[in-house]
Amino acid sequence: MKKTLTYITIVMTALMAASYLISEPKHTGMSLKTVAKADDSLHRVSNALSPEQQQLLEEELDYYFERHNVQDEGYEMVVAFANGQRYQVDIPRQVPLTNVGLWDNNLREGTSIVLDSLGRTIVGTCRNNSLETGWRPDSLGIYQGEFAAEKAHGHGAYLTPDGGYFEGHWDNDKRHGFGINLQLSGDDPRLHVGEWTKGRFQGERMKYTSERIYGIDISKYQHGKGRRPVPILWDKLRITNVGKRGSHNVSGTADYPVSFVFIKSTESTTIRNKFYVNDYAQARKRGIPIGAYHFWSMRTSGIDQAQHFLRNTLFKDGDLPPVLDIEPSKSQVEQMGADRMFMQIRIWLRAVERSTGVKPILYVNQMFVNNYLSKQPDLKRDYCVWIARYSEYKPDLRLAFWQLCPDGHVAGIQGDVDINVFNGYKLQFEKFLEEETIKR
Repeated sequence: MKKTLTYITIVMTALMAASYLISEPKHTGMSLKTVAKADDSLHRVSNALSPEQQQLLEEELDYYFERHNVQDEGYEMVVAFANGQRYQVDIPRQVPLTNVGLWDNNLREGTSIVLDSLGRTIVGTCRNNSLETGWRPDSLGIYQGEFAAEKAHGHGAYLTPDGGYFEGHWDNDKRHGFGINLQLSGDDPRLHVGEWTKGRFQGERMKYTSERIYGIDISKYQHGKGRRPVPILWDKLRITNVGKRGSHNVSGTADYPVSFVFIKSTESTTIRNKFYVNDYAQARKRGIPIGAYHFWSMRTSGIDQAQHFLRNTLFKDGDLPPVLDIEPSKSQVEQMGADRMFMQIRIWLRAVERSTGVKPILYVNQMFVNNYLSKQPDLKRDYCVWIARYSEYKPDLRLAFWQLCPDGHVAGIQGDVDINVFNGYKLQFEKFLEEETIKR
């Protein structure tokens, strides 16, 4: 009898926890503007979220829909989420005493209560003695979905009291495969859509198609390494390869136009790219949007570098924003000090913005983002980011451009070329050119 009462108590506790976290959705009237434009419907979220969380959710979803369309993996899942749909496993809300663990021929069958190896209670549905679906509360939230060997396996969702939500594929109790995760707690609330590996978020696996907006960045190295310079054949420019890692994600054969180009102009306070002026003229003659970048030096001041860049760079109407290329080594940062480095970087940014009328773009690599930029919320918030990350996964960062490989091939240019992709599609790129470029 005591054992039976214990099971009843476990059942009631589990069902109460599950009911608290997985009640039928109650909706507010909050409209998600970007989605509403797509299908003229209002999209709502659970009123379990605070007004601040609702605002964060709206901003995250607006950003996602501004940068994605139906071609992207998981788009339909995000649309369903924005509409207030949540994955739910249906099991009886009340389990009569006579139904606590039905058995058929010595095998559990139907609604059952199971304790896993960690002592967590699972209320679920068994078939042929195997738990297939159910609910499992723990100290942080509740999992509901498919099981195998009493572990989360297959499609499932995890909900937390603070409004957090994950839906996707699980393997051996860990997120593994494609999923969507909303995290509203902490200092950096985010919507993650993409691939997980053994519980770790990898990023969005981008598919390269002709609808993407591709571009290149060039310097003196695209003119050869010998004494006799190699010309760029501007009329033949065509991206034919997106690097060894990226080539796995190409839909069909890579054959993309060059839709933008960034050209190195200066470095430190004395170095200039002797090919810059001619390359600029050739790109502008063909109507290719152009930007210039300055390679940052840790040895000279921000104002001196800004003045050198401004003196030797062309800025005309419609040009892309100027770029500060920041690639110091860890030892260089430690020697100078991160605070002093960012003080000088801000001086450069403010001086160039005053002169050109637009905010510069920050070009950084993943190491710099992880170790340094993540601690500068104002820079992440106020400036567009262009990141170098040579991976099959799109960087988990709000960004304008992504340098996806250093070993791409472009018809008309000898040797390897950096290939970049704009974070968005044609409409978003046109908006970027209209709102972010230099006005003269």
